[in-house]
Amino acid sequence: MTKFDVLPSHVWPRSATRATNGEVTIAGVSLADLAQEFGTPLFVIDEADFRSRCQDMAAAFGGGENVHYASKAFLTRKVANWVAEEGLSLDVASENELRLALAADFPAERITVHGNNKSDGFLHLCVEAQVGHVVLDNHDEIARLDAVAAELGQSQDVLVRVKPGVEAHTHEMIATAHEDQKFGFSLASGSAFQAAEEAIAANNIRLVGLHCHVGSQVFDAQGFNMAAERVLGLMEQIVTSQPAEVANLLTILDLGGGYGIAYTANDESLDVAAVAADLHEKVTKSAESLGLATPTVMVEPGRAIAGPATVTVYEVGAIKDVHISDNETRRYLAVDGGMSDNIRPALYGAEYDIRLVNRTSDAKLTNTRVVGAHCESGDILINAADLPADIHSGDLVALAATGAYCYAMASNYNMFGKPAVVSVRDGVVSPMLRRQTVSDFLALEA
Repeated sequence: MTKFDVLPSHVWPRSATRATNGEVTIAGVSLADLAQEFGTPLFVIDEADFRSRCQDMAAAFGGGENVHYASKAFLTRKVANWVAEEGLSLDVASENELRLALAADFPAERITVHGNNKSDGFLHLCVEAQVGHVVLDNHDEIARLDAVAAELGQSQDVLVRVKPGVEAHTHEMIATAHEDQKFGFSLASGSAFQAAEEAIAANNIRLVGLHCHVGSQVFDAQGFNMAAERVLGLMEQIVTSQPAEVANLLTILDLGGGYGIAYTANDESLDVAAVAADLHEKVTKSAESLGLATPTVMVEPGRAIAGPATVTVYEVGAIKDVHISDNETRRYLAVDGGMSDNIRPALYGAEYDIRLVNRTSDAKLTNTRVVGAHCESGDILINAADLPADIHSGDLVALAATGAYCYAMASNYNMFGKPAVVSVRDGVVSPMLRRQTVSDFLALEA
């Protein structure tokens, strides 16, 4: 077995192995067998891996009620069931995510609702369903939510989303704590304090905490610590300006998600326990220094739970060698999916670990670019990798760590149907989502 055949354990699902015949299995199930039964591209989720990462987060952050799985990463009814059964809470960022969660009988009191442009209908559903928290994102929303709650004769707990002005070391398009972006209220300008005052003054909503989010693919507690310190400063300002019966309600510090994962063999994996311990220590010290009771720290991991649990299997199609210069050739290897099932490489320049999964190979490695089947020159899944030179049409390759933001951001570009999704556990295969077909497209025609 060559070095290329060895699966990096910190990138691939925890049950992934290569069998003696060279086929890669997950939870005891051959990816080649799954591809034959369900077709490709195919998302394969290791259920035990997903659940184990829920458990890791719950242990690190003092219980599942403090961990809100970020459903935007990937959500189906079965996923919502797993999250509920592991005792975690849930966050949703759209009305349809909320409706799906409710259809899965997820406990509404364990749901936190996000969104920078919630409609009155969305707010009505939140209050009617009695969700745990609504995260306020703009001043207009405060008055509208208060009116909706009054109409329904209910009270709604809320958090104020704060922009703490922290620079997370991540891609520009997934950084969310700086001033010049669409989410939340500015701490520096005083808008966040004003929003808190407006929420407290409202008759039908209760301010119970503050929220922030520093970005995505963050691996250490530094950014979270700085954000926590700044948001706690706002909490102290609010507490000292209000009577005790109001101040005592302010008990939650939600620091969002953004915990990173390893996408390639060279990436480091996240030490969840160490980051959580560092964060809790910083929050406790900062609260003490400000004369505050230590708040309940909540977090919203999505990628860190769903990402490593999933691989995407493709069938290799066309292969061509392209002349680059007088002494250099690049091999282009096309697969039967691409940017419609994984837009992240085109959107962020995201990188992935790719392996041949239906057999082993001792062929020499060659400079290869893995591309999709779409009519777009930017349809590139792997920009450059050394892959075995004997890979041929009909072989199967798989990208690891595709559980977060791949299916969730999938499109029907070139009228490609979204792939099927299956979960595996202890040798048992459970279909989750069927493959889209042209019949689905035709059914939408008016």
